[in-house]
Amino acid sequence: MKTLIELFETSVQKFPNNPQLWEKLTDKYVPSTYKEIQESVYHFGAGLMSLGLKKGDRSGLLSEGRNYWLISELAVLYCGAINVPLSVKLEASELKFRLEHSGAKMIIVSAGQAPKLAEIIDQLPALEMVIIMDGTPAPGSREIAFKEVVEKGRAFLAVEENKSAFESVWQNIQPDDVANISYTSGTTADPKGIMLTHYNYTVNVIQANGVLEITPDFITLATLPWDHSFAHTACLYTFMLKGASVASIQTGKTPLETLRNVPQNIQEIKPYIMMSVPALSKNFRKNIEKGIQSKGAFTEKLFNHALKVSYAYNGDGWNRGKGWRALLKPEVMLFDKIIFSKIRANFGGNLQFFIGGGALLDIELQRFFSAIGVPVYQGYGLTEASPIISANCPEHVKFGSSGKVVKFLDCKIVDSENVELPAGQKGEIIVKGGNVMKGYWNNPKSTSETIVDGWLHTGDMGYLAKDGYLYVMGRFKSLLIGNDGEKYSPEGIEEAIVDQSPIIEQAMLYNNQNPYTVGVFVPNMAEINRQLEKQGISSKSEAGYVKALELLKNEVDQYKKGGKYENMFPERWLPACMLVLPEAFTEQNHMMNSTMKIVRGKITERFSKEIEFLYTPEAKNIVNPMNIASMKKWSNS
Repeated sequence: MKTLIELFETSVQKFPNNPQLWEKLTDKYVPSTYKEIQESVYHFGAGLMSLGLKKGDRSGLLSEGRNYWLISELAVLYCGAINVPLSVKLEASELKFRLEHSGAKMIIVSAGQAPKLAEIIDQLPALEMVIIMDGTPAPGSREIAFKEVVEKGRAFLAVEENKSAFESVWQNIQPDDVANISYTSGTTADPKGIMLTHYNYTVNVIQANGVLEITPDFITLATLPWDHSFAHTACLYTFMLKGASVASIQTGKTPLETLRNVPQNIQEIKPYIMMSVPALSKNFRKNIEKGIQSKGAFTEKLFNHALKVSYAYNGDGWNRGKGWRALLKPEVMLFDKIIFSKIRANFGGNLQFFIGGGALLDIELQRFFSAIGVPVYQGYGLTEASPIISANCPEHVKFGSSGKVVKFLDCKIVDSENVELPAGQKGEIIVKGGNVMKGYWNNPKSTSETIVDGWLHTGDMGYLAKDGYLYVMGRFKSLLIGNDGEKYSPEGIEEAIVDQSPIIEQAMLYNNQNPYTVGVFVPNMAEINRQLEKQGISSKSEAGYVKALELLKNEVDQYKKGGKYENMFPERWLPACMLVLPEAFTEQNHMMNSTMKIVRGKITERFSKEIEFLYTPEAKNIVNPMNIASMKKWSNS
């Protein structure tokens, strides 16, 4: 099995009547079998061929996750063409760059995303056709309805000569043919187009299945965007391999409405496993804790005690219930029955675990979800590797790690001179295998810099432990650099502070060869106000501003000497001075990208004067005019 076409055809043959996709368009979910999806792919693919889509052409795909998304991608591939999956979070200008750069001939777009395309369509003369999934095409435009393309495909296949031509194309797709051009998240002005071949995908699907054995009765709710490389491989195609089912979230009229549909959809689908990224895991935890708090002080205390016992029982994952921990089992089982099982019921009752990816996951979050009985098995990867490189799994788990490297992939850690380092020493993670991309589209320079002698240089710092677990420390480009040249990744500290502090919403540390590290923070005003109210202090008073700043400082001080989390991180890399920012990091202000990662360069540029202030004597005291001004703004917003 060396192409996605072969993967799909084999699964249809093995599991023709298994539900492949579940979709909720009205009041309930409706399944479509593998055989039904195949028929839709044939008709739509033949329609695309009749409209001139041929081998090597590029076609954009801009839509929320739904049946038409996968049908569209497969149909493009059946024509021998290349799909260009596009994030629904992109702005019109970002779409324009990707469509121009890829040389897209067509684009398939949903009603919810069509307005963005309308803004730029006149600036894209090479885009010959726009296929709209919903609604009626505008007269005299380049638009054509999805259903009309399907009808053209039916008519096309009714002619034996055409049918033979269509079959000849998809039956001769080669492993090295490019299947997708997936663009990097766009933290720079020129995001790169990652060329992933059919073979890249099929190898990574087999690698993923080697970590996690999925059975045909499995079903998942695809909560991540379908263009996301992690969801693309680990969800859509890995489930396809085993004849399992994927359900899409019911699309609302707005992104917020779609997000609000998730809890209800989980109850309806009752997924066995789900894909998660840190941002999603954090939201799940916040909602769980909010629900517990609403039940009163006694329940909250009982819940926290149950967590403490479960944390002790689970250890670091690999030693769960071993040695003296076995004595805690009766207590763990009791708490599971009276508390944790009720929390799991909110996930449908069948959820066994999450598969985590997308970014580093704080160890505290791993402990939390393991304690409530739905562990997050964290992995590591990047789109250039299709994307899975390593993963924890039920048989092999170690909190804080990114698991063991998948089969059929070589991985080593090298220094700046490309010399391999021994176990335990930190350096750059590089990998070599069939899942490594073909290169960057129309960018041979970046390709040659990233792939050297077949080895993909990830740009991530990490180390391999003696027991084979991979630890990822963060991006080299985001490292803190002390005035003595020593380097440290800030991401673990930032994640820990945000995850473990209820009053800090976002954080970014900074040190560019300075005497000490500083930090900029976004407060969680709802929680701060709650704490001030308990103390009888108005959040809109001078006393309130001062107290709020003291509370924020106390949260960070917990990681320093004498604090609750002392020795978790080297103190020199903890912020000596703190700045409260007047606004949050969002996609709208470009301080967060479409994968919900902060864009350090943009933040540093936007708040350059504020960061400069942090290295002045006045900033040593957190109660300073700049922070007071920010607290006033937050309190009155």
